[in-house]
Amino acid sequence: MAQPTFPPLMQGQAVTAGADPFDRARALAALGCDAGTVVHNVQADRLRAALVVAPEVPLADAMAMMPLCGVGFQNALGALAPPEVAVHLGWDGTIRVNGARCGTLRVAAATDAPDAVPDWLVVGLDVAILQTAQAPGATPDVTALHDEGCAEVDPQTLLEAWARHTLNWINRWDGAGNAPLHGEWMGLAHGVGEAVEQGGLTGTFLGVDERFGMLLRDGDQTHLLPLTTLLGDR
Repeated sequence: MAQPTFPPLMQGQAVTAGADPFDRARALAALGCDAGTVVHNVQADRLRAALVVAPEVPLADAMAMMPLCGVGFQNALGALAPPEVAVHLGWDGTIRVNGARCGTLRVAAATDAPDAVPDWLVVGLDVAILQTAQAPGATPDVTALHDEGCAEVDPQTLLEAWARHTLNWINRWDGAGNAPLHGEWMGLAHGVGEAVEQGGLTGTFLGVDERFGMLLRDGDQTHLLPLTTLLGDR
């Protein structure tokens, strides 16, 4: 099988079938690999990938890479899937296709100090292509791309498209800041105006602040949950 093709400034690295690209990307990042490295594991039933970036801004601002990668995925699948396929993004990294959970984004960084500039930041993507454990319809809130009209979407082509669209958004973010990304993400956000539970708190999801922190209304009090609360172990 031919290796994926990535745009300039990005380079791919495949891992073996049983390996987690997110873990591998974190290890490579800690060793000082080039920014733009995309570690990937493309299988018939599952697409996993992780992008290494080298932020030049404090972590609190660099965390925008997580929603940015989600928007990049929506743009990529939107270009490849039938027009009736809807993709929405949860604040916690959940990817929903036609309303059901189909994948996740997760993030790790070299530091968890919001005001520090991290040496590296990794965003991981994990998307179900085929459901193997359950028959279609057995778990209505969990789905896979093939069950949602995307049987013609090739996982490797989707990976390549995700890289291209994500790089495009990184370039826009570099030039224009959070505003265009904020507008795009809010149009795709899942659960705004609904009751949610996040970080041990329950309330109404009002939206996000300028740094994509969750605004959670609990009675007369509004809580702000910064994106850094979603950081995984380093």
